[in-house]
Formats: sequence, C-alpha cells, structure tokens
Amino acid sequence: MKTVFLITLVALCNSLWAGYPESRKITVTDVFHGIEVKEDYRWLEDADSAQRKEWLKQQNQFSRDYVAELKSTDQIREEVAKIMSAEIVSYAGVGYAGGQYFALKFQPPVQQPYLVTFPNMDQLEEAKVLVDPNTINPDGTTAIDWYHPSPDGKLVAVSLSVGGSEAGDLHVFEVETGKQVFEVVRRVNTGTAGGDLAWATDSSGFFYTRHPLSGERDEKDINFYQQAYYHELGTDPKEDRYEIGKDFPRIAEIEFEMHQESGQLLLTVQNGDGGEFAHYLRSPEGQWQQFSYFEDKLIQATFRDGNALFALSRENAPRGKIIEISTTELTQKDAPIIIPQEEHTIVNSFYHRPPSIVATESLLFVRYQKGGPSEIKTFDHEGKRVDAPEQHPVANVDGMVPLQKDDILFFSISYAEPKGYYQFNAANGKTRKLPLSSSSTVDFSDIEVRREYATSKDGTKVPVNILVPKAAKKGGPCIVYGYGGYGISLTPRFSAKLRVLMDRGFVYAVANIRGGGEFGEEWHQQGMLTRKQNVFDDFAAVCQHMIDKGYTTSEHLAIMGGSNGGLLMGATLIQNPSLIQAVVSYVGIYDMLRVELSPNGSFNIPEFGTVQNPDHFKALYAYSPYHNVKNGTAYPAVFFLTGENDPRVDPMQSLKMTARLQEATSSQNPILLRTNANAGHGLDTPLSEQIEETAAVYSFLVEEVGLN
Repeated sequence: MKTVFLITLVALCNSLWAGYPESRKITVTDVFHGIEVKEDYRWLEDADSAQRKEWLKQQNQFSRDYVAELKSTDQIREEVAKIMSAEIVSYAGVGYAGGQYFALKFQPPVQQPYLVTFPNMDQLEEAKVLVDPNTINPDGTTAIDWYHPSPDGKLVAVSLSVGGSEAGDLHVFEVETGKQVFEVVRRVNTGTAGGDLAWATDSSGFFYTRHPLSGERDEKDINFYQQAYYHELGTDPKEDRYEIGKDFPRIAEIEFEMHQESGQLLLTVQNGDGGEFAHYLRSPEGQWQQFSYFEDKLIQATFRDGNALFALSRENAPRGKIIEISTTELTQKDAPIIIPQEEHTIVNSFYHRPPSIVATESLLFVRYQKGGPSEIKTFDHEGKRVDAPEQHPVANVDGMVPLQKDDILFFSISYAEPKGYYQFNAANGKTRKLPLSSSSTVDFSDIEVRREYATSKDGTKVPVNILVPKAAKKGGPCIVYGYGGYGISLTPRFSAKLRVLMDRGFVYAVANIRGGGEFGEEWHQQGMLTRKQNVFDDFAAVCQHMIDKGYTTSEHLAIMGGSNGGLLMGATLIQNPSLIQAVVSYVGIYDMLRVELSPNGSFNIPEFGTVQNPDHFKALYAYSPYHNVKNGTAYPAVFFLTGENDPRVDPMQSLKMTARLQEATSSQNPILLRTNANAGHGLDTPLSEQIEETAAVYSFLVEEVGLN
C-alpha cells in the first residue's frame, strides 16, 4: 500500500444544513494493489490533535443541543431514568467455590456492579460486599472486568479497569474481611485480547494472562502478544514465572481451566477473533503439551475427569460434535464420538462467556443454539440423553455453573421476561427458580412475540423475532436490530427500557442474519471475509419484510446496532438510503481499509480480512461505508455514539463517518455524533451516562420515526 498526502485543500464542508460544525478537508491518497483511494478526513484519526479535540467538542455540543430542543426529550428522559434507576436488584457472573456463592450485583442508583458473596442461594439478605468499584471510585468510572475465587473460597482475584478502557490490573481480596491483600499484578486484561486466571489447587498462587509491560515491546505491540505466567502470592510480580505463549500469534487470546483434583491445567488460545483455536495441557509437574492446532477445528474443551477431556469439534460437523480425548494420549485420532452432530448447533463459548459444555460427576450439560433461542440438553458421560432441566420454550439459557455432584445453576431470559436463575437438582430431576432472579418495574404481558422469516437476495431464509405491543398500529414506527458477525448469535433478552418506545407504538425486531452462529459455523462463514455482503443483504431483506408485512413503512423505519453491528448500520444506510428513515449506530466500524491499523484491528483480520490480500481488499472496498458515501445523496437521519477510551473500535471511525456524511447528504435529516470521555466500548459505562445516552437515542427515534 502506498500513501500520498496532498494537503492541497483546507476547506469547510458545504452541507445543506448550515448548522453543522465546520470540518476542514485535507485530501490523502492511498494506493492499494494499483487502485487509488482518496479521503479527506484522515486528520480526525489523530487523537492528540488540537484541531480534532476542538472539532469533537463542537460536534458533541451540536448533538446535545439538538436533542435538548426536541419536544419529547424531557419526558422521555424522565421515563428512562425511572426505569433504569429503579432500585431493582439484578445479578450476573454467578460463581461457586469453597462452599459459597459469588456474584456481581447491580442495584441502581449505584453506577457499577459490585462483587458480593453469600452462603446459599436462599439467603441473599446475608450477602456481603467484597469489592465495590463505586467506593473505589465514586464517579463510577472504575469497573470489574472479571473475577475468580480461589478453590477454598478464601480469596478472590479481581481485574479492575478505569474509564471503559478494559485495561485491567489484578487485585486480590480476602473474602472474610473484604480487605485487599497481597500485591497488585499489572496488565492482566486488555480490551483487545481480554484476560483470564486459574488458581493453583492449593490457592497459593495463580496462572494468569499477561500483556507486555512498558519497555518489553514496541508501543504499537503493547496490547498484543498475550502470554501465560504464574504468580506466587506474597512475591514480587517482577519475579513471576513465564509459562507459555512466546510462540503464540501476536493476536492470541487465552483462557484457562484448572482440574482441581489432578492439578492439570487446560489452556485454550484463539487466533484473533475469527474462531480458530489451539489447545494445550500442562501436567502438575509443569510440562506443556499441545494437542490441537488452529486448523484442527477443535473449538473448546473441558475436563471429564483427571483422565479425559470432553471436546467440541467441528471436524466434518459444522454444527458441532462432542468427542472424548485421553489426557495421557492427547490425540484426536480415533477419539470416540460421545455426542454426534445434531440438528441444532452446539454454542461456542469463549472470552469469559459462560461455558456451553459443563461436565459434572456423571452428567454432561450441553448448550445448543436453535436459530436464536437456545436450550440445555443433558447426557450421561457415554452420550446417552437423560432428563434435562426444565426450560422455557423460546428463551436464551446460559450461565451454567456446576454445583455439588450433578447439580447445576443456569439462567433463562426471554424477550418478555427478565433474567431468572434456576437450580437443577439431578437427583430428583426438579428445577426451581431462585431468589437470584430479577424482577422488573415494567410489564410486558401485552407484548406479542412473533418469529417470522424474511427471504434474502440469494433465497436464504432469515429469521426475525418481532415484539409487537398492543399500542402498535399498522404501518407505525419500527426498529430493526442486527449484528451479523464473529459467529455470535443474537439470543432473546429482556430490555425493560424498551417499554418507553413500545408505549409510543414502536415495534421492535431482532434479525438473526448470517455472520452469526445461529445455525452453526456454515451460517457464520457465509457472512465473513469476502462473503460479508450476505450480512447486509440479509438485513435489508428483514427491513423490507417488516415493510411488506405492514408492520411499518420506510418513513417510520429505524435500524440499530453496535460495534460489528455498527458496520452493518453503516453499510445499510449507504446501500439502501431510501429504505430507512433513521439509524442509531453505537461504537461502529466504517472505514474498512484502515480498521486493521487500529489497536484491536489485527484481531479482526480473521473475520474481515486484510487490505494486503487483493481479494479481501476488493471486498472490503466494495462495502466499506466510509468509502462509499456519495455526495448529493439524501441519507437518512443518523445518530453515531462512541466512547473516547474504546479499546475495541477506534472512535476515529465514528468521527470520520460523521464528517463525511455531514458533507455529502442532500437531505435535511440530522447527522449527529455523541462521544463520552469516560467510556469505552460500552461495557463499563456508568449508569448515569447510560441513562443520558438512552434518553437521547429514544428522543431522536421518536422525533424521526414516531407517529407525531
């Protein structure tokens, strides 16, 4: 690639809407495989630039002023705040160790979830606060990335990060007193590669993921080259023992599982975010042995016992099968198939998602994806089906945690009901709902949930889940939400704040498009690399379906998505500007030719491809939203939102796309940008800012597509 800077023009963009902040233009020319590509807003990539800072300040003020003047803003903010700040307790990340339970507890009006422990699931009133980020940092900008209790339940290791950065340092707390003890271990987590930890069997130390410290690598590599180290409690982290990882890819992402009885450690490493995995086993004596490679299609593994592993393989089984691998022979050749491939897809869990394969003393619980909804199926260790926990028919079940013997804990959530936690008692086959379950201040009993199918450009049937409130009118306002990437499935989930829009007649639809994992790895691969256009075609087909079936019209149709779903928003508004009236895009990707140069960009190459490959470049350039904006086009109303500390998607993506659209559009529809100086990719955003963002977005939607 060749780049030529032609600073021949410093001008103001001549938008038809004179109220936009001024945007200078400096033409830059890149050459990819002999093709010249010009752009004018490269200067917005420089985060330290005084010009960018001033431009960003003006854009923020413009968008906030615009929203403040909308007639519905004050009322909607009041309704949103009432719902989101209601003192309704919710729990997440439930764990079990040393005979006691741990969980992240969220109880508005606090800004961040905090870590608690309790003796049993029926005595939540006895829960004790262990780590409260709201006390550590009262402004709400410190967050818990993840936690791991020691096997004896006496200590808990917690990764804490600040400002939405997900750049976590490890702190150890004593469970009995809640006091921080021992030394802080730095750089265990980043927003690019994540991080993980596994305690030693005697709780005297832990294996952990470590990113390069200052001076160990070039600054451009500081969030890459994740490796595994061991830390002995009470010692200087500078003396920590290197374990493995020097030969791992630059974009390695690591997770651990310790088998407490045998002392064997399982390590899974993913090659970026494209779904390729390798696996290693460490003996109690410290020898590492690799038993799968990225090309093997072995996706994940878990201990059956000290002698064998259960492993999810997609070798000649794109929807997944479970095989058994001996921990002494460690070979997949002739490994017995315990559970053959079925009609539905075994979910791939990684990056601190709850596991989709849980082995207990004599049972194997496996989570299956059914095109959106999911289900837990239960087998004995030989693969025979046995009675499964009782589950709702159309819901997302997840969060499996092994308890004593063959019991497990899991949660279930649907579009119409909030998260409920359940305990399955294997001895009597009964499933009971637990006090951990969430409640809600809003009632969705008037919401009808429908599942229909749109037909994509190539004839593929694409599921769409449609929430229709009683207040909805034919041809009324509608939001279609989508993602379509990384094999991630859009599963049912409950969002109380949607009540604000549904009371105004909004229909809400969730599209299960290609690129996700709803129907297995083939469904994912049909929407990645040079086949990414299928994702955009699927989503456009779902939007057209909502119009054709009379749910809405183009004048009342909005679309919404974030991150990879933000790319989907950008591509849809560029390719189908007359199909929709409004777009809400969170932390999105729009410049597909430079995304791989950002800190997290390399991790995305297995999913999107690279401009270094001629075929990849051709596909990326063809759909890159930023590069396909056309002057004089009547674009829909757009609301971009991003965080200045986003470690996953560089905020420059939203800035450049905003400037380009404001310059190009011939419509009077607003192009707005809202940034948050104390937020990142959205995971750790303080509650107060979540409320303000939601109120702004909902006011925008009501103004643009609502029935006034």
